Amino acid sequence: MAYNRYFEDEEMENLDPNNIKRILTYLKPYKYKVAVSLLLMATAAFADLLGPYLTKVAIDSYITVGDYQGLTMISLLYLALLALNGLAVRYRVLIMSKVGHQVVRNIRQHLFQHIQRLSFSYFDSIPAGKIIVRVMNNVNSLQNLLENGLINIITDVFRFLAILIIMLNLDLRLTLISITVMPVLIIIIFLLKKKIRIGWRTVQKKRSNMNAYIHESLTGMQITQAFVREKKNSGIFSDLQTDYLKNWMKTVMMSHGIFPIVLLINTTSVILMYLFGINYLNQNLVTIGTLIALLQYIWRLWQPIIDISNFYNQVLVANSAAERIFDVLDTEPDITDLPGAVTMPPIQGEIKFEAVNFSYQPEGELILKDMNFVVKPGETIAFVGATGAGKSTIINLMTRFYDIDQGKILIDGHDIQQVKIESLRKQIGVMMQDTFIFSGTIADNIRYGNLEAERSDIEKAASMVYADSFIREMEAGYDTEVNERGSRLSVGQRQLLSFARTILSDPKILILDEATSSIDTQTEILVQKATQAVLKGRTSFVIAHRLSTIRNADRIMVLEAGEIIENGTHAELMAQQGHYYDLYMAQYNRVI
Repeated sequence: MAYNRYFEDEEMENLDPNNIKRILTYLKPYKYKVAVSLLLMATAAFADLLGPYLTKVAIDSYITVGDYQGLTMISLLYLALLALNGLAVRYRVLIMSKVGHQVVRNIRQHLFQHIQRLSFSYFDSIPAGKIIVRVMNNVNSLQNLLENGLINIITDVFRFLAILIIMLNLDLRLTLISITVMPVLIIIIFLLKKKIRIGWRTVQKKRSNMNAYIHESLTGMQITQAFVREKKNSGIFSDLQTDYLKNWMKTVMMSHGIFPIVLLINTTSVILMYLFGINYLNQNLVTIGTLIALLQYIWRLWQPIIDISNFYNQVLVANSAAERIFDVLDTEPDITDLPGAVTMPPIQGEIKFEAVNFSYQPEGELILKDMNFVVKPGETIAFVGATGAGKSTIINLMTRFYDIDQGKILIDGHDIQQVKIESLRKQIGVMMQDTFIFSGTIADNIRYGNLEAERSDIEKAASMVYADSFIREMEAGYDTEVNERGSRLSVGQRQLLSFARTILSDPKILILDEATSSIDTQTEILVQKATQAVLKGRTSFVIAHRLSTIRNADRIMVLEAGEIIENGTHAELMAQQGHYYDLYMAQYNRVI
């Protein structure tokens, strides 16, 4: 279970404006398409900007003098510009939509690949639902910026400057009068921008909390219904939704509050243009065509400003999303290949723990304390002890899911911290206590540990663990589709499939963590027979609460509070009448 609670937001540093710059680096492979889009957008803007000027020419040069032939020509030119504008915009949208989707795909793929490299400690600290939000929702939040925002902002700045220059050339006085209200808008945007930025950042956090709770609730639905927690959980989710909606509404109101202000200021500038324009018209200081063109341009002048304010909101949303994406990407795995790490040679199976100390939390309580033991090649070692004694921790350290705090772990004399992780884990087969079945076919699940395996190999592995018979009884045999976590299978069937998956990988070291804990007694007897054959020639570790399953182990190590308190065969430990003897007698309540 991750340590975060769902009403707690992770502490984040101040929002880094460089996040957007980092996002833009993902556009580099598509720079030529972006350049074409810019050219198309510039073409569309040019065609649009000529419209009002053609209106001026039509009125002043043709309509007032009755030149209908000239008016027809300029009208056709105007229609051609409209068509050019429409085509340019259409193809720009098509190109950037494709680019936006590809960039989002690349970011999500990069993020997913990085997450798979992260150490277990990361997943201990962050709920899976919050990670899903970062991979899906946060990445999706970038799409609008990538598809439209970046191109539009460049075009809008160009349009604004071009319109302003044209207006100043048409009539300097009217233009200056109409834009006197513009500083008011700039001041308002400056005052609101910090609050809006903080608002969108908070919305991202609240959405993450809500989605994380959904994920956990779906995963634990059986427990929820078993303990009749539906109403309580619905209440918690309702509170999370309310918290999210409250912050979302507050931020949206601030963001969209800019638009009415822009519209009011825009209308004010148009009114000023009308009032002074009519006065100038009466004094013959401006032509009717020029005034109409200026009125059209003043409306167009404010559109880029509206777009830029909207773009600013997009940037704030995208920056908040990018912050959480890069928070993951900037998290380095705790467990990595050290400089100079070598490939692990084919494992023979000798394992040494030398004065190993370990705790899951920095400065936390030691789970393993000065652990020392040696395992010979081909030995089968069983670990016994109460929950929290350190049994699974030994396995986690041996596979480098976590790194030790002190001491050394040697396999065939090689310090496992000095070898490449992939070359180590490929030679270790682990059947975890919590069996996980992936969505797909039964054959795909067994093949998961060895993608090169043939169908015959899959069936052989299933037969070795006595899973073949129940698989063939299913509607499509090995091609039967199973749901995520194997909900259509019994607990015992899921464990048998996991057993087959482990065997198929042909590991040099085999680890069975509570491997038969949920299998019925009859199935357990069959699996034990198969296990004995599979363990031959391999160094193996078995963790089990059913002490009957480990009687044939070469050695049994009894753990308590992170220390080995007894070590020997079943017969030797029973003869000692120590802790193992007490556990065995308590479990079976009989005298040997």
